[in-house]
Amino acid sequence: MSHDPRLARLSTAEKAALTSGSNFWHTTAVGDVPSILVTDGPHGVRKQPAGADLDLGASEPATCFPPAVALGSTWDAELVGRVGAALGREARAMGVSVLLGPGVNLKRTPLGGRNFEYYAEDPLLTGVLATAWVQGLQSQGVGASLKHFAVNSQETDRMRVSADVDERTLRELYLRAFQRVVRQAQPWTVMCAYNRINGVYAAQHRWLLTEVLRGEWGFEGLVVSDWGAVVDRVASVHAGLDLTMPGPDDAGDRALVQAVEQGELDPADLDTAAARVLALVDKAVAAADPGATYDQQAHHALAREAAARGVVLLKNDGGLLPLPRQGVSLAVIGEFARTPRYQGGGSSQINPTRLDDALTEITTLTSAPVVFAAGYQPDGTADDTLLAEAVAAARGSDVAVVFVGTAHETEGRDRDDLDLPAAHRALVEQVAAANPNTVVVLSNGAVLLTSPWDRAVPALVEGWLLGQAGGGALADVLFGVVNPSGRLTETVPLRLAHHPSHLDFPGEAGHVRYGEGLHAGYRGFDAREQEVAYPFGHGLSYTTFGYGQATATVSGDVIEVRVPVTNTGDRDGREVVQLYASLPGSPVRRAPRELKGFTVVDVAAGQTAEAVIRVDRADLAYWDPRLGRWAVEGGGYLLAAGASSRDLRASVTVEVTGDDTRAPLTGDSSLGEWLADPQGAAVLGQALAASASGNSALAAMAADPGVSLFLASLPLSRLAKFPGSTFGPDAIEQLVAAANA
Repeated sequence: MSHDPRLARLSTAEKAALTSGSNFWHTTAVGDVPSILVTDGPHGVRKQPAGADLDLGASEPATCFPPAVALGSTWDAELVGRVGAALGREARAMGVSVLLGPGVNLKRTPLGGRNFEYYAEDPLLTGVLATAWVQGLQSQGVGASLKHFAVNSQETDRMRVSADVDERTLRELYLRAFQRVVRQAQPWTVMCAYNRINGVYAAQHRWLLTEVLRGEWGFEGLVVSDWGAVVDRVASVHAGLDLTMPGPDDAGDRALVQAVEQGELDPADLDTAAARVLALVDKAVAAADPGATYDQQAHHALAREAAARGVVLLKNDGGLLPLPRQGVSLAVIGEFARTPRYQGGGSSQINPTRLDDALTEITTLTSAPVVFAAGYQPDGTADDTLLAEAVAAARGSDVAVVFVGTAHETEGRDRDDLDLPAAHRALVEQVAAANPNTVVVLSNGAVLLTSPWDRAVPALVEGWLLGQAGGGALADVLFGVVNPSGRLTETVPLRLAHHPSHLDFPGEAGHVRYGEGLHAGYRGFDAREQEVAYPFGHGLSYTTFGYGQATATVSGDVIEVRVPVTNTGDRDGREVVQLYASLPGSPVRRAPRELKGFTVVDVAAGQTAEAVIRVDRADLAYWDPRLGRWAVEGGGYLLAAGASSRDLRASVTVEVTGDDTRAPLTGDSSLGEWLADPQGAAVLGQALAASASGNSALAAMAADPGVSLFLASLPLSRLAKFPGSTFGPDAIEQLVAAANA
């Protein structure tokens, strides 16, 4: 990268200046190299006017698409790609070269304050959707900034906390979505996180930024810091960070120059960082289009389509939904119906081009009487008068539709609990008591506890934060204009204490231990056979689907699974077919099942469509810490297709050829490990026989079954401690060489 001929014309100070911003949102112009504009995303273009860098509410109007919490629930990569392309059109029309998104951190805990910006608790689902988003955005000549790299799953002490996680968990869960997006979509930039990973700041983590991101994954773009994440510019440039934001950072620039001049920083490291900035600027300048425009109305329509597809129907006892568009009087209850909660707080906050509310849209879609009652104050707090008015409205109507949810979720603060606010819960309970035909619509950025109050509610709609067109989208779903097809991307527990992350969140003394390891999210619930309120992947429809026999074929490194899906109801519908893999009898520690593929199929009433899901062999791999690499275990994999992680309806077993996972034997390998290895067993067996024949104590020990069990855990090198042993250092070295020959 540092071979760019322009570098020779730049002084060390100019190279240093290139690697920091000129202000909050622009890179630094040096000579004939212009600056470019980067700005916040990921569900809208948050372009700040001059002088309003930290005013989160003062941004130019842009389409507020559904945040990732809702977009992820569509499970629809094609739709997510179209949203990404629309964001690219808006960014280009607004002169933005890089949009800071998508966020692909896992929802490790439902308390995460920024969960509304992330897709899922599963890395494959996250990676597939984020890849589509990046490809869509970059198809318009606007760069993505894949964030926050890495293990940034909480807001508590977010600038300093060390996420302490073992390498297998790190690789298989918290890096895997990043790996997929980098390899398949090559985002223009990757944004490093604030936090530390196993004690090292992400902005200074050479293993992460250089060895893994570039060396293993082949990343070709630029690494930018999160805003304010850099503690030490010299250490960061050496680690592989190219651009520090925001700027200017005169002190950091001087530190870089001094480090180069005093031999503390290899000049090639600074050259490389500067060259990557030059390459990004070149790409942005080539793609810029000063005359670009976009269609606000079309983008609002796309936002409504995406929002409706992200709505999850959790419960619909007795078929209360969809509502008829005439002849049934409605009580629309809850301030959120009139004043929608449609996005979270923080750097992703968008000033929408328009804003739909559910009350207006519901009134538009029905010819029957509609009455409204606020039920609670605009800030979400209780009001006895408003509550009484709501109960009266519910009692006087055929159906009550109650809008409740969380009052506020934001970057910078984790949630304290998962409870529905007390005023909202009281409203639901009293309205349901007054009218048995009660529909509850939730507005929230991450899951809420629904038990036990949902038992009294026949219909429950998870409406998330849906962006500016969410009001219309909810009306479309409630009246059946859109048949709901959203699916949960995170498990809804019965209690917070049941969650796998509960005992290790948010940490203390600057460290958070990822103690659940591989068993994050649904993996942990399934491993403990824990009952949940609503499982990962769950979501109902206004029709029903039947699954036929699954079949599978293997072609090279791809397994193709086909499942016929029949719409057995009387409405056209869309089914999200999910494929989970397990390997019965595996000696490798695993979750009971893991999502390995999914697809969306539209099926007309009474018709059958074939769902085709392709699984790459690499997605079956686990990280083997003994070998320091990915490995696929051989055997018969059970591939089960269904409507959620706990509603599996068709399965097929596929034989997969495994990789060579033989770990080299050493003197520290136990006798049991030596004897489990065919070559090691042969070599050691001969040596033990020879040694035991001349050592009655060792022979007696080996002959005793109880002692044999004890010896199985004994490292080979410890045999030297036994009286009369012939297993000295030289003999062990010869055994190791022979076993690994």
